[in-house]
Amino acid sequence: MWPGIILGGRYPMLAGITCEFDVSAITRCTQPLWQHPYDVRHFCLSPAGCRNEHAEGMTSAVASPAAAPEPARHLGILLFDGVEELDAVGPWEVLAYWARHHPDDGYTVCCLSRDGRAVTAAKGLVLGAHCSMEDAPALQVLVHPGGQGTRPLLRDPGHLDWVRRQRQAVPLMTSVCTGALVYAAAGLLHERPATSHWSALEELRGLDPSVRIHPDDRWVDDGDVITSAGVSAGIDMALHLVARLAGNDRARQVRRGIQYDPQPPI
Repeated sequence: MWPGIILGGRYPMLAGITCEFDVSAITRCTQPLWQHPYDVRHFCLSPAGCRNEHAEGMTSAVASPAAAPEPARHLGILLFDGVEELDAVGPWEVLAYWARHHPDDGYTVCCLSRDGRAVTAAKGLVLGAHCSMEDAPALQVLVHPGGQGTRPLLRDPGHLDWVRRQRQAVPLMTSVCTGALVYAAAGLLHERPATSHWSALEELRGLDPSVRIHPDDRWVDDGDVITSAGVSAGIDMALHLVARLAGNDRARQVRRGIQYDPQPPI
């Protein structure tokens, strides 16, 4: 049916709805039909001519469909044998608390490993993964932790290629501790500011002398790459990430929720 051309008769419309057009009742067509494809009121020129076989009354006809919810945005934490426990678990605590207690923000968090299996961390803790690197959902943020397990990764062409591919696909790449070494080895930190664990700064400089090292910063935000200092600094970096993605008030709520208020006893 073309706009402005209406034939009398009975027409099946949307599911369960039949419209009857009374041509004799038409005086003028005030609005093109195509402007309201989901509202039967703009198809039926006689309210009495519309009926829904599954519901009583069509005074409001068919409402425009609600906007589909936005798909979840995924935050991924990489696991590997020899990962420093707190490098991964610290950001996990922050990000998982945020995702679980504030689901309307639209974020989820998962852990991924090379083959989707559990890994043994640097001090013996076994950490499970939700998915493999290959099967992981499209990520908005990748967290690459550090630990002694990063040293073999520096010499693993397959892993470095994977990191480079993530750099092309993931809007925000982050690292904790010596995860920055992997990023440097993959070329992500060339001529950029960065930090790492205090004991690994010279190693970072040796991997890429162009890196502008910030030895005293807990984290360094350079737009699409964020690096943090060692171990516990990953918690600070993750809270900064929440603030960046959802605002300072949300980050304060998360910090209070996990009762993070560092006051070292010594």
